[in-house]
Formats: sequence, C-alpha cells, structure tokens
Amino acid sequence: MRMHKPGPPLRVAVLDLYDGEPNQGMRALRALLEDADGRFHGQAVTYAIYDVRAKAELPDLGYDVYLSSGGPGSPFDGEGTTWEHRYWRWLDALYNHNERHAGSHLATDAKHVLFICHSYQMMCRFFEVARVTKRRSESFGIFPVHKTDAGRDDPQFAPLSDPFYAADFRHFQAVEPDAERIGELGGAVLALEKPRPRIRLERATMALRLSPEILGVQFHPEADPEGMRHHFAQPKRMQHVVRKHGEPKYWRIMRRLVDPDFLAQTHDAFLPLFLRRAVEAQRPEVIDARAA
Repeated sequence: MRMHKPGPPLRVAVLDLYDGEPNQGMRALRALLEDADGRFHGQAVTYAIYDVRAKAELPDLGYDVYLSSGGPGSPFDGEGTTWEHRYWRWLDALYNHNERHAGSHLATDAKHVLFICHSYQMMCRFFEVARVTKRRSESFGIFPVHKTDAGRDDPQFAPLSDPFYAADFRHFQAVEPDAERIGELGGAVLALEKPRPRIRLERATMALRLSPEILGVQFHPEADPEGMRHHFAQPKRMQHVVRKHGEPKYWRIMRRLVDPDFLAQTHDAFLPLFLRRAVEAQRPEVIDARAA
C-alpha cells in the first residue's frame, strides 16, 4: 500500500475526444492514473474525465495536469461546432496562463499538458506549427519512432531507446513543421516516423514540444500490451483487421504485443515519467531524494 504525503493531490483532467466511440485509449489512461496514485514521491493523484466531443465538456484551469486523448475521424470534423470552439478557448486560456507564470517564482503553477494522437493534430492546428493532412494510407500497428537531435536531449524521452516502438493508429498526420513558428514558441520537433526510402513522402512528425510543460505526441503512449492483445484477440476484431489490413499485419501486431522489446518499454516509461516530472515541477516540497 502506498503512503500519501500531506498536501493537496495532483489533480489531473482527462479530455476524452473519442466522441462516445468504444476504445482502448480511455481504459488505458484510467489504469495509468489509478496506478499513479501515491507512486511519485508519495503524492496523491486524483482525476476527472471530460467528454469533449459528445457533450462539449471542458475543464477549467483548476487542474495541475491535462491529458487530451486520441479519437476517431478527422481533426477537422469539429469545425464550427460548440465543442471545438470551447476546446480552442480552453487551450488559449491554458497557454496564456502558462505564459504568465513562466520563468517566475510562480513557475510551479504552470499547467502540464500532453496531447495524444487526435489531440496532437488539434494542437498543431491551433498553434499553426505544422500542416495537418490526410495520409495516403492508414498507419495501423506498432512501429518504430525515431528521435530527433532535440528529442535525444529531451528528458521526457531519455528512458526510451532510439528508435523506440509505439502504437500508431491514424488516418491523418502533421507534416511540414514550421521551424520559425516553433522557435517563436520556444519548442522543438522531438520525433519523426520511420524512414521510408522507397516512398517519396515527407516523414510525419511524431512528437513536438511547445514549452517545458506542453508536449504533443502522435503515437499512443498509454497503449498497454496486455490490454491491446486482449482487444485484438477478440474474434470480430481479428476478422476486421485481417479483412482490412491482411493476415500478416495482424500477426505482426500480435507478435509485437508479447515481445517486451516493443510496446512495453514505451507504456511503462512515457506517461509515468510525464506525471513524475509534473509532480517534481509543481510540488518540489514533496520530493524524496531517495526516490528521485
């Protein structure tokens, strides 16, 4: 049993962009957050879920950490809708809040944000840091992700091999990163998709940092091997994948789900480190030097 240190818990808001569609992402995020309670320097962790696309629910700025999920369909599906308007307004308020607190004695009040897959594409649209386009074909599987020079120096990616493997399921991509705009924000591209030398197409961005607190990733760091293996083993799901992507692709995914050199490293390291770093930035007084 983990012991909690005194003081307010780390409050996490999960922005659910799945639009009511059954999915593995939210299950995995809940499991990771429940496991995080008391895990990092004894800090209690609580969370609340906001149904963004189906109910236009958005959190206020009273949370410490925000995790914005993946989701189905196009990142342009929400244009003109109430939920997208509220999502942009939340994102603008959050960014302005962090700008007011950056580099001052109030830096511990800065909000830590992770954008995942669909949300990553939304982030790129809002900040105009890359062009979001539809892929020629769907990316579906567990693939290598390659760090850039900036990614190799970024502490969030330090525990991961280069390349590391991640779950990647998407019809859209963020390409042509605007180096000038990213530089204005103080950010950097941290990772790219695998090279495809026989295909004359630009490699999509897979991770982009906008500030010490704001990070977006195209892949699914929450994806867990056991949960995904159970999901893909369902007869209807197996038939769907084989019909759409072929039997070799299906069995390649299943092999990689049981091989510890593939997905397990990313699942076990990435989001726990993101939450640990948030605790250490926002609650320096709770850090136990022996556990750091």
